[in-house]
Amino acid sequence: MTALVLDGAAIARKVLSELAPRIAALARDGVRPGLATVLVGNNAASSAYVRNKVRACAEVGVHAEVHELDADRGEAALMAHVQSLNRSATVHGIIVQLPLPRAIDARRVLQSVALEKDVDGFNWCNLGAIVDGDPQLVPCTPLGVMHMLEHAGVQIEGVRAVVIGRSNIVGKPMALLLISRGATVTVCNSKTPDLASITRSADILIAAAGRPQLVKAEMVKDGAVVIDVGINRLPDGKLTGDVDYAAVRVKAGVISPVPGGVGPMTVAMLVANTVLAAERYARASC
Repeated sequence: MTALVLDGAAIARKVLSELAPRIAALARDGVRPGLATVLVGNNAASSAYVRNKVRACAEVGVHAEVHELDADRGEAALMAHVQSLNRSATVHGIIVQLPLPRAIDARRVLQSVALEKDVDGFNWCNLGAIVDGDPQLVPCTPLGVMHMLEHAGVQIEGVRAVVIGRSNIVGKPMALLLISRGATVTVCNSKTPDLASITRSADILIAAAGRPQLVKAEMVKDGAVVIDVGINRLPDGKLTGDVDYAAVRVKAGVISPVPGGVGPMTVAMLVANTVLAAERYARASC
């Protein structure tokens, strides 16, 4: 068996192309979706991620601006800057690029982003809306995974899903989205005792622990759908996921690669969330 490999870049291009009529409709109402990214300090990986987001926005006609702040300006200055973006009529989505310098309380900063502009989906109200079964702005990576599963025609209702990872960014919202679609979900982490016995029960396995090649072939059920959210840089500079891709690919039924899998989908969902936020702004302004 050789798994169906999900081309995240191709799926992301499809998602972005489908935004075109919605962006055109906004333009007729005099609204251009706008995304503001706040980048604090000099982190090479963060800068690369931001460039990818700006490029994706440009491809579909979404305005993107990057606000670079020195790391030594401190939390108060960052919070004040976020508040100014909250008040901007031309900015419909705001992201504060993580990680932030250690001296800054990331949780406090993220919660300061206006609820209606929280296109990363990190505000507690947006996370709570998923629990309530009425998603508003959903965290981009879990939302991207759901789109990948739908694109591949993967059955979700009535299957067993295992999520490795418990973060508010991926693990927890991922589990909630799967539950909302009728899956029976188990949430684990890299410290879960006898992890392999749990993952082998999964029809859908989502790896988001941030541990290079944590998931081995013997941990995967024959024919399972395996989505690798992890992005880890090895000592030689190469990127790898949380899944031993070469070994698992010959056992799984569907698999996502790293790079080229979930990463492009996260960016596409960020643009989609920005368009959605702009649409809500336009309706509220009528």
